[in-house]
Amino acid sequence: MSGKTILVVDDETPIREMIAAALEMAGYHCIEAGDAQEAMSVVVDQKPDLLLLDWMLPGSSGVEICRRLKRDHLTAEIPVIMLTAKGEEDHKIQGLEAGADDYITKPFSPRELVARLKAVLRRATPPGVEEAIEVNGLRLDPGSHRVSSNGQEIEMGPTEFRLLQFFMSHQERAYTRAQLLDQVWGGNVYVDERTVDVHIRRLRKALGDQLMTMIQTVRGTGYRFSAKIS
Repeated sequence: MSGKTILVVDDETPIREMIAAALEMAGYHCIEAGDAQEAMSVVVDQKPDLLLLDWMLPGSSGVEICRRLKRDHLTAEIPVIMLTAKGEEDHKIQGLEAGADDYITKPFSPRELVARLKAVLRRATPPGVEEAIEVNGLRLDPGSHRVSSNGQEIEMGPTEFRLLQFFMSHQERAYTRAQLLDQVWGGNVYVDERTVDVHIRRLRKALGDQLMTMIQTVRGTGYRFSAKIS
């Protein structure tokens, strides 16, 4: 499960930093937000794999953020773990009824947090998503979040990684830009279709001259991934 992106939402900077340090030691990538507005913006822009969401936040409660995420089909599948100093039974019930996947009461140990987070991510990951894919020496491993060509690692950004993962999982089929936005970006209406072209260019550049030909332009339609010569 390492390589996953975790959004830590808490208005107390020391707590965010403590959580981020523990998770990064365990191999996760952490991004942070200090309030509800910033959290929602980060979710839309970066689509984290899981939210660690504090109960008490300025502007809006963590429970309300959780409800908003679960009501929107674009974010409903993102797992949420509620963090709070409140240990009363009714607060736990409120969090779970809002759609939270788990609930941790402060104070907690980093080991407990990592263990609970791993368990939630395992439940949220569809079968097969974590399996490595290899085509003509190009290997993508979602578990370690690495791409390599004949054993040589290829550096690329997170969006290019998700785009390549989708292509390699759906070979030989042409997709429109709108379909790619829906599948890779989550159908985010704030992203222009031409954004796909930008990331296709970045992906081809990362793959290099020998491999970029597998990302094929389909005139009048969009793009497809194919190991066959176009």
